[in-house]
Parts: sequence; structure tokens; C-alpha cells
Amino acid sequence: MVSRLNPYISFSGEAKQAMEFYKEVLGGDLAVHTYGSFGSERPPGYADKVMHSMLETASGFTLMGADNPPGTEHKPGNNFAVSLSGDDSDELRGYWDKLSDGGSVSVPLEKQMWGDVFGMCTDKFGITWMVNISERQT
Repeated sequence: MVSRLNPYISFSGEAKQAMEFYKEVLGGDLAVHTYGSFGSERPPGYADKVMHSMLETASGFTLMGADNPPGTEHKPGNNFAVSLSGDDSDELRGYWDKLSDGGSVSVPLEKQMWGDVFGMCTDKFGITWMVNISERQT
């Protein structure tokens, strides 16, 4: 397995729903492991909570997520952003449309001073996304 860099998102009980939403948006294969699927009742009440999940897409994206363990403070969206970038405008605009639906847009998806089309939104789960569409190199 090659090394990879990808975001890991923590949730406060809605990791399964959020990761299924991202699968709908991005496609790919989603593996979800709950505390209970490992035969663990620890911590108590966490049998159905997500211990680890990983979404891998045909485009090469990898996104991981889990529910916060007890005693861990959850601060959605204020400590990171997930970036989608490339030169396939139709694909990236499709992701943008789905991610921004039901969320809020802080930077509209439009041409920026550096020449790319860029936008930033927060999805309905409180996660900040950046979409950058560069011109195809010829």
C-alpha cells in the first residue's frame, strides 16, 4: 500500500449518515466499522457508533471518518477543510452542487484572481469544503 494524505473527519454521532452522504456525492466504496462490529461494548452505549470508516473513490479520493470517543470535544468545521481540485469542470461542479445543497456558501464558485474557478461552502453536516477548478493544461 502506498502512503496517502487524506482528511479524517470526526463527528458527534452522525458519522455513518455523513459518510453515506459523501458516498452519494463522490461515489466509490464505503467501509464502515462500528464499535459493535468489533465485538466491543466499550465504551458503553457505543455499539452502533462508528469506530472507523473509509470512502475510496474511482477518482482516487480517500475520506475517513469516525464518531468522537466519549470525553472528546466536537467542534465541527472550524479546524480543517476538505479540498477537491482538478481540471474536470463538469465533475467538480457536480460535487459542488451536491455539497452546497442544504449548506451555506461562503465563497461562490467563480473565477478567482489566481485564474482558477474556486468556491468554499459548508455542507449540511458542518464540514467546510473547498473546490478548485484549474484550466486544463494543453
